[in-house]
Amino acid sequence: MIVPVMNEEFPALSYLEDAWLRFKENRVAYATLWVLAFLAFFAVVGPLVSPYSYSEIHLNSKNMPPCAQHWFGSDELGRDLFTRVWWGARISLFIGVTAASIDVAFGVVYGAIAAYIGGKIDEVMMRLADILYSIPYLLVVILLTVIRGSGIGTILIAMTLTGWINMARIIRAQILQLKQNDYIAAARVIGASHTRILFRHLLPNAIGPIIATLTLTIPTAIFTEAFLSFLGLGVQAPAASWGVMVSDALSAMRYYPWRLFFPAAMITLTMLCFNLLGNALRDALDPRLRR
Repeated sequence: MIVPVMNEEFPALSYLEDAWLRFKENRVAYATLWVLAFLAFFAVVGPLVSPYSYSEIHLNSKNMPPCAQHWFGSDELGRDLFTRVWWGARISLFIGVTAASIDVAFGVVYGAIAAYIGGKIDEVMMRLADILYSIPYLLVVILLTVIRGSGIGTILIAMTLTGWINMARIIRAQILQLKQNDYIAAARVIGASHTRILFRHLLPNAIGPIIATLTLTIPTAIFTEAFLSFLGLGVQAPAASWGVMVSDALSAMRYYPWRLFFPAAMITLTMLCFNLLGNALRDALDPRLRR
């Protein structure tokens, strides 16, 4: 018996389409994407739906537990924690995404140029990066705080001053490997310029490590901002930052635990989601795992 064979066409998937399909198969990582979208949505909408502002003081309702009036409770000055938590999400997410983007932009260009040129220039550029990386991070923050004062701008400068070095090292390693491929030699033979080879052939093929490192850099920046604000070197009162809220609530943890629970839970949840997302993107964008 002859069984007819159906001619079905299976269109070839592009690199990004295949990566997206493999990413969706990771249910935990796919769920974290929605959790992060939920956090970003409430960072924008949360303070708008609340009847209170993040700095509004109500001494007659101080240290109230979560209730219908204050969904997350209130602090020692009667400020609504629901509003302050989501206002702090704006600051933390803004600093995390901005610092990570600056690190990626500068680190990618620096590492790619060093690896592509090679030789003594590569050696000098990477030794300079090593020197900057050896400077104590907290010392840089303290010096900038003394010179510029505390604030978001000081935090961003302090985090990006040496934060790009890790990205530069990763991209340098990728470019050193990619530039040995035959298609790079072919591009040189047909007369492609160095800029075209670097930005049209090399960097697009390193997009996987770039995106994965970007995603893993964001939680590091968020934690750094919270740590500096906790020490009093970051965002200052009355501005609401997760680090500031944790610092204010630490002394009252025994009697008013909700004041510490909500900002600490947000820091933990955000960092966990970004790390899970970064690990999943690293696996999904790995060309060796492509189907």
